[in-house]
Amino acid sequence: MVSVGSLELDAVRKEFADTVALDGVSLDIAEGEFFTLVGPSGCGKTTTLRTIAGLETPTSGSVRFDGVDVSGVPTEERDVGIVFQNYALFPHMSVRENVAYGLNFVEPPDGKSTDERVTELLDLVDLSGMGDREPDQLSGGQQQRVALARALAPAPDVLLLDEPMSALDARLRETLRRQVKRIQAELDVTTVYVTHDQEEALAISDRLAVMHDGRVEQVGTPREVYERPATEFVAAFVGENNLFRGEAVGTRDDGTTTVAVDGTEFRVADGDLAAGDLTFCVRPEDLTVDADTNRFEVTVDTVEFLGETTRYYVDWGEKSIVFRTPDPHDAERLTLGFDPGDARVL
Repeated sequence: MVSVGSLELDAVRKEFADTVALDGVSLDIAEGEFFTLVGPSGCGKTTTLRTIAGLETPTSGSVRFDGVDVSGVPTEERDVGIVFQNYALFPHMSVRENVAYGLNFVEPPDGKSTDERVTELLDLVDLSGMGDREPDQLSGGQQQRVALARALAPAPDVLLLDEPMSALDARLRETLRRQVKRIQAELDVTTVYVTHDQEEALAISDRLAVMHDGRVEQVGTPREVYERPATEFVAAFVGENNLFRGEAVGTRDDGTTTVAVDGTEFRVADGDLAAGDLTFCVRPEDLTVDADTNRFEVTVDTVEFLGETTRYYVDWGEKSIVFRTPDPHDAERLTLGFDPGDARVL
C-alpha cells in the first residue's frame, strides 16, 4: 500500500481517442487539506479525481503520493477511499455490512475489531442504531453518509468525493456539507472533493482549483479566488460578476488607472497600465446607488427580491449589469457607481 503525505499532479495529460480530457494539470495538495475541484460539466474535474484514484492512467505526466510516482499503481494499492456520485451501496447488504465491506481486505485501524470500527463510524456520521437497515430504507442523505463511512472504514490517507451531494435538495446539501467538513477536520484526512456548485466549493474548501476545458484556471483559497479572480472565466464562473472591457488611457497621480469603456471613463486601483486593452470586473454587491466615483446611469429591467437583498438586472447601453443591495429602489433609472479599489483587473 502506497501511503500519502502530500499529493501532487505534475503536468498530467489524459487523452480519450481524439479528446483531450486533461491538458497539463498540475496541483500540489497538502496533507490534511480539504481541496476542491470545481468547474462546469466536462471541464475535467472527475477525470482528475479518477486519475488520483488510479481509475485512469495519465497519457503523460505523473501523480505522486508523498513524492512517490504512483501513475502506474492500481487503485487497490493506493491508500484512498472513494465516495461516488451515486453512492454505489450494495443493496443486498445491511448498512453495517456496507460500512464493513472495506475491512474484508485490511485490518481495522488502531487495533479495533470490525464491529468496533463500524460502530465508531456510524456514530461519527450520525447513523447510530441504523446498522441493521437496508440501503433502500434510507433517505438520500443517509445513503450518502453510509457511503462516506464505508470509504473511511479502512482509515485511508486520502478521501476522494465525486459530487456526492448532487442528487440532494439544496437545504440537505447545506446540512451535509457541514457534516462532511466537520468529519474531515476531526479525522484530519487529506480530501479531494469534486463539485460543479460554486457556492459549495467556496463554503467547504481550504483551497480550490477552478477548472475549464481540461486545464486549471486558478488555485487559491475561497476568498482569494472570489475576490481576486485570475481570468475572465474564473470571474464569470465563481459567483456573479460584471465584466467591463475597455482601453487603459493613463495613470493618475493617485495611482489609479483610467479605463475608457464605451465612451465612459472609469478609475480602477487594481493594475498599473498606461495604455492598452484592459478588462476588469466588479461584483454585484460592490455596485452602489448614487456612489461618489465611477458613476454611470442604468435602466432597470428586472428586480428579484431575495430576502436579505434585492437583485437588480439593469441595462447600461447594450450591456446587461447585475447588482445587489439590501436597500430596495423603485426608480426605473438609477445612477450606479463603485469604488476604484473594488474593481479587479483581469
